[in-house]
Amino acid sequence: MTAIESFDSIYLDLSKESGKCRFAETGFGWKPAGGGDTFTLDHSNIGSAQWSRAARGYEIRILQRNSGIIQLDGFQQEDYERLSKIFKNWYSTVLENKEHALRGWNWGKAEFSKAEIVFNVQNRPAFEMPYSEIGNTNLAGRNEVAVELALPLNANDTGTNGQLGGARGKGKKAGAGKDQLVEMRFYIPGVTTKKETEGEDAGSDAGEEEEKNAATLFYETLIEKAEIGETAGDTIATFLDVLHLTPRGRFDIDMYEASFRLRGKTYDYKIQYEAVKKFMVLPKPDEMHCLLCIGLDPPLRQGQTRYPFVVMQFKKDEEVTIDLNIDEAELESKYKDKLEPHYEEPLHHVVAKIFRGLGNKKISSPAKDFLTHRNQYGIKCSIKASEGFLYCLEKAFMFVPKPATYIAYEQTQSVTFSRVSGAVSALSTFDITVVMKNGAGSSQFSNINREDLKALESFFKLKGLRVKNEIDEDANLLAAALREEAMDESDDEVVAPKADRGSADEDEESVDEDFQADSDSDVAEEYDSNHESSGSGSAESDVDNDDDDEDMDDVDEEEEDERPKKKAKK
Repeated sequence: MTAIESFDSIYLDLSKESGKCRFAETGFGWKPAGGGDTFTLDHSNIGSAQWSRAARGYEIRILQRNSGIIQLDGFQQEDYERLSKIFKNWYSTVLENKEHALRGWNWGKAEFSKAEIVFNVQNRPAFEMPYSEIGNTNLAGRNEVAVELALPLNANDTGTNGQLGGARGKGKKAGAGKDQLVEMRFYIPGVTTKKETEGEDAGSDAGEEEEKNAATLFYETLIEKAEIGETAGDTIATFLDVLHLTPRGRFDIDMYEASFRLRGKTYDYKIQYEAVKKFMVLPKPDEMHCLLCIGLDPPLRQGQTRYPFVVMQFKKDEEVTIDLNIDEAELESKYKDKLEPHYEEPLHHVVAKIFRGLGNKKISSPAKDFLTHRNQYGIKCSIKASEGFLYCLEKAFMFVPKPATYIAYEQTQSVTFSRVSGAVSALSTFDITVVMKNGAGSSQFSNINREDLKALESFFKLKGLRVKNEIDEDANLLAAALREEAMDESDDEVVAPKADRGSADEDEESVDEDFQADSDSDVAEEYDSNHESSGSGSAESDVDNDDDDEDMDDVDEEEEDERPKKKAKK
């Protein structure tokens, strides 16, 4: 009968759920306590093993012969002697007792081993980073390298569902805890050689290596070790120098069987087609360009900035001729009716069709039921200070390019049309406020042309959205206020007929530039003393003209009776 050694409450690869681990001469197995698929490893695949202190007690790190790493966490200190005999007698492997650096220093030496990066402080490992957990890397500066860790596609994965997924899958270790490490940056000054970077694993011909920037060499070595970029397989199609509005810059697009890569001068992104959730083709209102918008989950990361959408811009009249790098048999079996071996048409059509074929994603476009007053699909507007274009799709709003905003109609509680009070352009533009359901917040699209109001209101009602038009309500309130003011003025009018004063009525409305009421000049004093009635006519005419006709004197006498007496100067 085969001997078996069992241990309870053991965690596999940082899994959320513990299980039972059993060792035998043929290898070992682990099964979650709550039920699930069993993970097994044959003894012939065990290359080496290390014993060290860990978060849940003590752990065994098993380095496989095929460069994989298995972590078994949760052992007690007294289990070391028992496990040491198991590895020595059954697997012919020494269980090495390894102590970690506990000084807390953030400077040391990073070395590339067969399966992981080891960061050593005073010749002791401070932490290890398996290549299988690295999703991407970028040169963030002349001496700085950013390393992005792969994230799980399913955040609720417990890491216990067998070899096909769980903690063994790429990025699943990061999904084991509530907090996830998503990026780490290394500052690497100076110059070095490949021999120094790779340590003992470097070849014997490393003496011929030339010195080069240490950060660049670290970046290139990590791409090779972690199988990032072109090592993912043969490139099916490549598009050079494509303008991206989000993230801003020009990138080369390499399309592979399961992923695509954006290569820029500073940043480099590798994206799985599984992460593509939305794909939209949006014609720009200038009728010269077309936007391709790709929605990603998880989003791209550039330092602390997240990009849930990638927005590309193409010229509509830019033609391209391309042959896909794929044989006819594979094209017929895998991509029948999805891809063609040869394309010769506008560039944005080719890119969209290849994305649809490789990623198996549906392409969305603006709804045919809505057009602006200029017969376009995009509405020029802004979110806060950022100008862009709002598109009404069949199932959602889409604002591009920055900040790219997607709002599904089914998540919309109400849409309000309003005019900004006090704005100079209030009469020619209006705002749209979209309120989300379940208190998820709201988005406001500003400075929309007034001529698009009726078309938008009709389209939203067609989609079954709750619409509130505060612009018409304001107009009705203003009209009512004007009517009420007009009625008040009519009540205050004098019923008795007004005397016809000829041109004096016109002069009463005019401004006499020569007359200054508050002036202390001699002219004003002479005027006030010589004339008790302050007529609105010309002052020079009243003072100097002594030869007026008798008819005018009669009119002046009538004016004195009708006009209020002028207040005496203080």
